[in-house]
Amino acid sequence: MRRIVKVCACRGGAGVGAALLFWISGCAYAPPPRPTSVPGDYVSDAGALLASAPPKDRVLWEYRIAAASLRAGRFDEARIQLDAAIPLIGGIIADSKDAARARSLFHPENAKVFIGEPYERSMAYYYRAILYWRDGQPDNARACYRTGEVINSDLENKQWQNHFALLDYLDGFASAKLGADGSGAYARAQAEAGAVRLPPYDPGANVLIFAEFGRGPRKIASGRYGERLMFQVQDSPAHDARLTVEGRAVPLRCWDDLNYQAATRGGRAMDYILGNKAVFKSTTNAVGDAALVGSAVAAGDLYRDNGEKSQGAENTAIALATVGILSKLTSAATAPQADTRTWENLPQRLSFAAARLPAGAHPATLEFLDSSGRPLPGETRTVLVRVDDPAHDTVIFLSEP
Repeated sequence: MRRIVKVCACRGGAGVGAALLFWISGCAYAPPPRPTSVPGDYVSDAGALLASAPPKDRVLWEYRIAAASLRAGRFDEARIQLDAAIPLIGGIIADSKDAARARSLFHPENAKVFIGEPYERSMAYYYRAILYWRDGQPDNARACYRTGEVINSDLENKQWQNHFALLDYLDGFASAKLGADGSGAYARAQAEAGAVRLPPYDPGANVLIFAEFGRGPRKIASGRYGERLMFQVQDSPAHDARLTVEGRAVPLRCWDDLNYQAATRGGRAMDYILGNKAVFKSTTNAVGDAALVGSAVAAGDLYRDNGEKSQGAENTAIALATVGILSKLTSAATAPQADTRTWENLPQRLSFAAARLPAGAHPATLEFLDSSGRPLPGETRTVLVRVDDPAHDTVIFLSEP
C-alpha cells in the first residue's frame, strides 16, 4: 500500500494570467531526481560518489554508506562514516552560511548542508549505538539513545515529543545492564509502543538482536512551487519477524515505524520559511501582472484625440512596465522549493530482542512475517549466532532490505 502523507502546507497568492505565462515558463519547478542504487558493490561505489560529492551532500552519503555497511557486516566502515557525519548534525543548521543562504528568498533550501530530518538524525545515533554496544561500550550506546530522543523532540516549544519507543527502551536497558535504574525510560517506551507489550529488562541477557525490515519514507515536493514537503511511504509486507534458535522462538515485533516517525513529528522552522517564500513569489508575480497590464492600458492613452502625444501617459506606461518587469524577474528568482534530499536506504520497521545463550555457534532460522503472523514466502533464511564469551554481550544485526 502506498500513500502520501502531507507534512506542511503553505498557501500562495494569485496566479499568473494566461497572456503572461511566457514570463515564467522557463522557471517551472521540477523536483530533483531521486537517488538510485549504485550498480556493483554499493559501499565501494557509493564511497566513490562520496569522494566527489559537494560538501553540502557529504553527510547524506555518509548516512547511506553507513547503513549499507552495517547490512554487509562491514562494521568498521559503518563506524568511520557515522563518526564523520555525527559531529556535523547537532547545531550546524542554525549558524552556517549555507543555512542562512537557504533562508534567503533567492536560494533553495537544498543549498544548505544536509543533516536530515529529525528521524534521519535519530537513526544515525541509533546505528552508532549498535556499534558502540558491539564494541562493549553500553555507556556510549546509552548516550547515543538519549541524543536520539532529544533530536526527535521539540524541547523549546513543546509542540511534539519523541515517539521512538526503541530509543527509550534501549536507554533504560543500557542503564539496567550498567546497574542503574531504567524504569523511567521503560515506562516512556511502553507508552510510546502502544499495543506492543515490551519485554521487561533482563540484565543477564547476553545476546542483543537488532532487526529491521521494509523500506523507509521518501521525501517529495508538492505545491505550486514545490514548497510543501511531503513523504511518500510504502507499507512493507513484513510487519514482524521471528528468530528461532536452540528450539526457542524469539519474537521480533515491530516497535517503531519510520514512516510514522517521518509524518508525525510536526512542522519545522524551514516549512514556515518556505511558505513565506511561496507567498512572496506569488505576490511579486501578481504585482508584475498588474503593473504590465496597467502599462498596456497607459500605452493605449499615449495620444490625445488631437493626435498629440501625452507625456504623462508615456511616463506612466514606462514606470509601470519597469515595475512589472522587475516584479516578474524577482518572482522568477525566488526559490521556495522544499529540500527533498532523502536518506533513502533506511528501513521502515525496527525491532529488538534480548536472549541468553551459552558459548558456541548456534544455527538459527530467521522468518519475516506478514500482518497475520504468517511467514512471507521466500523471506526465510538461516543465520549463525556465534557467542564467543557469554560474560560479554553479543550484538546481532539482522536486516530484511
